[in-house]
Amino acid sequence: MTLPVPSHDTVGVQPPAASDDAPRPALLARLSAEAFGTLIVVVAGLGVPLFTIPQSNPLPAALAAGVALTAAMLAVGYISGGHFNPAVTLGNVIAGRIRLADAAAYIGAQLVGAVLGAVALFGVLRTVPKIDDSQAAFSTVTAGFGEHSIIQVPMAGVLLVEVLGTALLVAVFLATTAGRNPAKAAAPFAVGLTTAMLLQFGQAIGNVPFNPARATASAIFSGPDALGQLWLFWVAPVVGAAIAGLVFRGFAQSTAPAAPRPDARPARPARGKSAGKATAGTAVPELGNAAPDEAEPANAEMDNAELADARPAGAARAGDDEARSFFDRKGRE
Repeated sequence: MTLPVPSHDTVGVQPPAASDDAPRPALLARLSAEAFGTLIVVVAGLGVPLFTIPQSNPLPAALAAGVALTAAMLAVGYISGGHFNPAVTLGNVIAGRIRLADAAAYIGAQLVGAVLGAVALFGVLRTVPKIDDSQAAFSTVTAGFGEHSIIQVPMAGVLLVEVLGTALLVAVFLATTAGRNPAKAAAPFAVGLTTAMLLQFGQAIGNVPFNPARATASAIFSGPDALGQLWLFWVAPVVGAAIAGLVFRGFAQSTAPAAPRPDARPARPARGKSAGKATAGTAVPELGNAAPDEAEPANAEMDNAELADARPAGAARAGDDEARSFFDRKGRE
């Protein structure tokens, strides 16, 4: 039995690596992921405080909302990017990560998911016999200012908190999900913990959600007063997201590419058969990454080998000339 012998030119040549770029999911799949993730965020963010028993509550509402956001990003974030928040989507638009048309569709899907989550919670409230007024129960978790704030914070204070908190949240999202961030895999945990911290801060001020989709879902079932104040919880997050997106875009544009090292020398081009092997099997090092001290001996050995191959031919010709001269002298004698 004869085994196939690899060709001399193919020995040591590595096959081309497969591309790591996965095909981008379709828009419908991404919208479904955004709606599903936002539903999880709203159900946990509104459901935990709605059905909390202070004497036996093992997990604060703010932390529960942050954990739910982390879970949603880990579950379906790889499909859509894991925004689940119109403010985050707007920040990605300004940062240049998503097209405006896709962003509008994202926001629509987020609103659908948020409303579906609120409808589910409202239906559960209607089944609880000890809760006579489901609308009043929803009002306890709805964002508001002035007399609708727990500590009577005026509109200016709530507006400032909403802008600042949303800017911080969007900045953390953009920074942790950047392609150059070596800790990109930890983005869901960073965004979730940031959300939990901000919700704990904004809970006493006026149930500030830092998420227009969540604010809309809770206001729909809370009555006309909450709907009349809903505008602030859209305008303030838009301003905060715009600030974060512009700052992040400025940082990205101001980052200059790495300059080549001044002491690096370009590698000598390979000659003969070695050139074909290097092209087929190895990657050409970039300028500044080559190792000159290692490249020189290899080239020197190549030159010595070529000189050794050239010496026998010249020596043979010199020997023939000497023999011919010797016999000519013998003939004349």
